[in-house]
Order: sequence, then structure tokens, then C-alpha cells
Amino acid sequence: MRLLLVEDDTMLGSALRAGLRQDGHAVDWVRSADEANTAWIVGKPATYDAVVLDLGLPDGSGLDLLRRARQRRVATPVLIATARDRIADRIAGLDAGADDYMVKPIDLDELAARLRAIERRVTGRAEAAVIIDDVAIDPTTRSVKRGSEWVDLTARELAVLLALAKRPGVTCSREQLIEALYGWEESIDSNAIDVHIHHLRRKLGSSVIETQRGLGWRLATGGRG
Repeated sequence: MRLLLVEDDTMLGSALRAGLRQDGHAVDWVRSADEANTAWIVGKPATYDAVVLDLGLPDGSGLDLLRRARQRRVATPVLIATARDRIADRIAGLDAGADDYMVKPIDLDELAARLRAIERRVTGRAEAAVIIDDVAIDPTTRSVKRGSEWVDLTARELAVLLALAKRPGVTCSREQLIEALYGWEESIDSNAIDVHIHHLRRKLGSSVIETQRGLGWRLATGGRG
């Protein structure tokens, strides 16, 4: 998933960004309501699969930012991550259009699980590993098996595979994969996607990922479990 992290606390923001990247997400981190408004609402809302939003920002309210997004029909899923723990605050956040609400301190494993749940709801994939030949890709558990063996993938390799698995048989361009994998501040080698695809084919078999010359790559069409 490509995420927008809106968090003004430098130490917490850095830790959340690092943890989410370790889990295979592309993360853009902003520290103010104005930056978030520019990146998310005024910019290209469709860029982000979800927003992790703090409410107490130095230049405004995260809740006002969320209301503004919903008023403009920006439908990006939002997970509020805040120190405000009163029931009334939770109700206000959810009523303003949040999809989930977490109270700090944030556990990274729980945050990752909640983001996976949001992704399942948005994509309508509550079930189903994607099965191609003897390879089973389960977006719910972010796990991959080949035959009876678990396949060990790096976070980047898994992110590429899950991006392709969202729509088996549909071609993803190089630019789409880069956008799904890398945040603003990350350096990208010119052949990074090719390297990830090469490693995935070596681990999963050459027929799982098909090259569409001049267009990009797609997951071969297979059955669904």
C-alpha cells in the first residue's frame, strides 16, 4: 500500500515510517495539516491507498482536515492515530469519516493489521489466496507458498507481488509499481523493479509473472482459493 502518514512528532513519525516501510509499504510522511492538505486533498487523492492521521497538528486540526477531505468527496480510507482516548473523541473521528481509530502509543503490528483490514474492505478481498500453478499468494496474511513450502520474500519483493495480485491478469506499468513501493524521500535505482521481478521469478517460477513488452508486468491469470 502507498500511505500518507500525517504526524508532527518527529520521533514517532520516524518510527512509524520505518516500521511501515519494513512491512513493505511506501510511506510519504508530512508533519502539518497544510502539508497534508497539499499532498492529499489538493494533490492527487488517488495516489494513496490509506492515510494514517494524527489529530493534534501544529497548524490545525486533523479532524478538520478529514472533514474537508470528505466534503470534497475524497474517499481515501483514513486511520486516525491519536492520543485522544475519550469515547467522545472516537465517535467524533468516526463520524467525521474515519475508517478506524487507534489510541497512542501505537503498536506497529496492530497498525499493520488494521491497515490490512482496511485494504481488504476496500478491495473486496475478504477471502482468497490468488493461485497460479503451484503458487498461492494470500494478501490477507501477506504470505506466499509454492507447493507445500513457504516462500521467503523481501519486503520489496512482497510489495511488488501484492501490487500485481490486486488484479491478476491486469498489467501494471513500471511507474505504477514504483508509486506502490517507494515514498518521496527514497532513492530508486533505474532497474529496481526489474531486479525485484527477476528475484520473484527465480523464487516462484518464470510463468507466474508475465512481461507485457513496453507496458509492464502482470500476474498470470489463475484460480482463486
